[in-house]
Amino acid sequence: MPDQERIALLRTMMRIRRFEERCVRLYSAEKIRGFLHLYIGEEAVAAGVFHALGPQDSVVSTYREHGHALARGIPAAALMAEMFGRTTGCSGGRGGSMHLFDAERRFYGGNAIVGGGLPPAVGLALADSLRESAAVTVCLFGDGAVAEGEFHECLNLAALWQLPILFACENNRYAMGTALAREHAATDLALRAASYGVVSRPVDGMDPQAVALATRRALRSIRDGGGPYFLELRTYRFRAHSLYDADRYRDKSEIDRWRERDPIPALATELLAGGACAESDLRDWEAAIETELDEAVAAAESGPLEPPGDLTRHVYAETS
Repeated sequence: MPDQERIALLRTMMRIRRFEERCVRLYSAEKIRGFLHLYIGEEAVAAGVFHALGPQDSVVSTYREHGHALARGIPAAALMAEMFGRTTGCSGGRGGSMHLFDAERRFYGGNAIVGGGLPPAVGLALADSLRESAAVTVCLFGDGAVAEGEFHECLNLAALWQLPILFACENNRYAMGTALAREHAATDLALRAASYGVVSRPVDGMDPQAVALATRRALRSIRDGGGPYFLELRTYRFRAHSLYDADRYRDKSEIDRWRERDPIPALATELLAGGACAESDLRDWEAAIETELDEAVAAAESGPLEPPGDLTRHVYAETS
């Protein structure tokens, strides 16, 4: 990939990592409440997938979606305000960490239900198909969702109707605390999707360039009328399932082995070695990210809370 594209991938991953690390500190200080599912370790997937998308494409995400939202272009300030439950948040302060939403950017959630994003994603793709639009819907989900009934129903319908949808499975090897081999009798998830007649490919989800190129190839196939496509993005989360999780189901040595493949220092080292950037560039990018996050936190802390009188708003549809 050209140097500027690789630099863009690196900066996206750095921004996601620093946002997540800041959220950990804020959560420990009890400024962010509720559940918090971190994306640390999986940044290459978000950077690569969203680098290939166009503004006309739709996205349906999971409850581990901070990185997706940042990569899609939702401002850090709007995301942080949502974490704080402020009305200036992207979901008006009502969604929190697991329900980020931005219709303008065609980012249709954040979904707290495992596999719950698959049916609406198929619906969005069906709508685009009926309109004969060139848009593609990208549905991100984890390996745990492949064991849900919605996965099989949606793969089947998408294949029958030849819908313009990219199924992007973030296989981080654990459905909460359940290892892949303890949940799936057949652990090759790409092969599972291929059984529905869907073009399926496994991808190194720790390599943002591989993810970007695979996503670009998939989107080209879909836009050319090739029907649905499935990418199994083989990645790993360095942190526990959520901050409530004691993470006692993995050996520390396993986590350490995967940390050796951390996509951020790997790409930074590659760019430095090739002369595409300098150490001073890395420092400048880090400083810019820290400034952005400082401003986002300050704006979130000063943002208004929803008044109690508005509690019933958006619960029922308005009637005349």
